[in-house]
Amino acid sequence: MLAVMDIGNTQVVLGVYEGSTLRCRLRMRTERKATSDELGHLMASLLARHGVLIEQIEAVCVSSVVTQLDWVVEEACKTYLGQTPLWVKKQLQAAMPLLIDRPEELGADRLVNAYAAWKKYRSALIIVDMGTATTWDVVSAAGEYLGGAIAPGVEISSEALFQSASQLSRVPLENPVRAIGKNTKEHVQIGLVLGHAELIDGLVRRMQQELATPSYVIATGGLAPFMKQASKTIQIVEPDLTLSGLCLLYQEYKSGTRDSFVSDRPQCVVGHQEAAC
Repeated sequence: MLAVMDIGNTQVVLGVYEGSTLRCRLRMRTERKATSDELGHLMASLLARHGVLIEQIEAVCVSSVVTQLDWVVEEACKTYLGQTPLWVKKQLQAAMPLLIDRPEELGADRLVNAYAAWKKYRSALIIVDMGTATTWDVVSAAGEYLGGAIAPGVEISSEALFQSASQLSRVPLENPVRAIGKNTKEHVQIGLVLGHAELIDGLVRRMQQELATPSYVIATGGLAPFMKQASKTIQIVEPDLTLSGLCLLYQEYKSGTRDSFVSDRPQCVVGHQEAAC
């Protein structure tokens, strides 16, 4: 079995693959002050609850945007999972040209997402990842990483709003039924959900105009299924894109091959016009 870890600013997502099948997915809060023993014990305990034996784990692959935890993760994996982890951008390399000014600044998770999505769909892509930040990553039809954008995510925007506006109470994130709210709760939900959907769609449409070629719009991250309901441009939700990308990178690392995934392809969209890919 293969253990894969995506370490983000808010959550650590731990998955276990048996072959190319995701057997389980676990989420932990990102604790920057955690010790290697605390993290390792938590991982081992959660895996045991899901019937995963440590001796069954053949390797651990990690993508991380929280560099201060690198040593902690390294020691936790060695001690509690019995494996020295393989890191994206170190042992695990994505064969994708990065046509940007500073390739070293691109987050490991964004690189994994872009590579995994292109290997699966083999088309121009816009990947929207909804986590602490919402990110847009653009890949050409030839598999080149072209660039992207970053904005505050829905949850971090809502936190800033509630902390700064004393008269606003916290409201649950729900998909609004209209754009003209009739009470404060609806006003906030419309602003957060429909406002963020328009941010996503607006940038996607501008990127599609610059690409000038049919492209898939893929959403990933914890809020992707929810935000797809409000978005007019998101076509596909891949909730485990980063984990599947780590699995792919490990398979390529282990075998030395560059085998592609195969999938059914939906319609691509340029602006408001559908086109076959």
